[in-house]
Amino acid sequence: MSDPTSGGSGRDRSDDAAGRVRRALDRVIDPEIRRPITELDMVGDVIVDDVGAATVNIRLTIVGCPAARTIEEDVRNTVASVAGVTSTHVDVGVMTPDQRRALTERLRGPGRREMPFTPDSLTRVIAVTSGKGGVGKSTITANLAVALAARGLSVGLVDADVHGFSIPGLLGLEDPAHPGRAVRPTRVDDMILPPVAHGVKVISIGMFVDDPSTAVAWRGPMLHRTIAQFLTDVYFGDLDVLLLDLPPGTGDVAISVGQLLPHAEVLVVTTPQTAAADVAERSGVVARQTGQRVVGVIENMGPFSAPDGSIVEVFGSGGGAEVASRLSAGQDEPVPLLVSIPLSQAVREGGDDGRPVVLGAPHDDAAAALSRLATEISHAGRRLAGRSLGVRVR
Repeated sequence: MSDPTSGGSGRDRSDDAAGRVRRALDRVIDPEIRRPITELDMVGDVIVDDVGAATVNIRLTIVGCPAARTIEEDVRNTVASVAGVTSTHVDVGVMTPDQRRALTERLRGPGRREMPFTPDSLTRVIAVTSGKGGVGKSTITANLAVALAARGLSVGLVDADVHGFSIPGLLGLEDPAHPGRAVRPTRVDDMILPPVAHGVKVISIGMFVDDPSTAVAWRGPMLHRTIAQFLTDVYFGDLDVLLLDLPPGTGDVAISVGQLLPHAEVLVVTTPQTAAADVAERSGVVARQTGQRVVGVIENMGPFSAPDGSIVEVFGSGGGAEVASRLSAGQDEPVPLLVSIPLSQAVREGGDDGRPVVLGAPHDDAAAALSRLATEISHAGRRLAGRSLGVRVR
């Protein structure tokens, strides 16, 4: 019998150390799925011998997993920090087909795949639209997503502008092994894991083409199927906000999003030109026809302060307020002009560099306006009226 003052046998001590290692691995998060690797059944055997040498078996989701190096390094550092561990060896393997199947069912639930962003979902769905192109809609969407994530919200972003995709470039999602090409999502069987940029989970058709200059020449049915797949097969996890960057105008994608997400809220982007009000109003009207609610107007490329203190109105003034006024006529509540974002060189530079201005130049006037927009959106929250809360009164 062992001496009770000796701390137990070598086997007891090594078993206890293995338990401490396994518990410590709860802190290692899969960078794509954003869940602990222990919860995802990615940790196999954990062995710590009598002298403290630890061997940990890790099961990656697929061969060539892009997060492999990050996970291995995080595991190695975490295990090394456990008291009593003197050395660390990480044995990296791959899940079996049955283990992958169990993982996808654990994440999405068993049975038929369904679109998770239903009217009863706790995720707030916001579509960003515009009447015409070139008004900075995608830049605003990218910056809004990043600013919301910086406030601690879990944010997903769907680049629904299939023909004019630009979100990967705006967020710096470039494949380091293939300069100029967007990073590819990871596939686990039929589940797609979206890449993460600046805390935002992102999916875009640009991630599936080899050449970013490729023209995606698809018509209605194919466009609808693509948007539906993004909403169903992509695993975003539990989101506070899902943003959709819609193509300009009132075409097939806008109609498909209205059919798939009739409960979505809509932000309309316009410029200060009063002549742009007619065009911008149409996108809001189409959204409302599908049951969506226009929650605000964003004026971009607005007046800015010159170095001498004068106000420069390159694109005029008043367009945003005019669009808000017109759209208010068809709703029970007025549609507010949420913010006027001044024309800014820093915004353009941030888009070119793949680092949104809210991060790269937070003191810029446009960045400040975008941050106010994020605060306004995050504080507004989502209405509960008419939604099932899953509570049964006895």
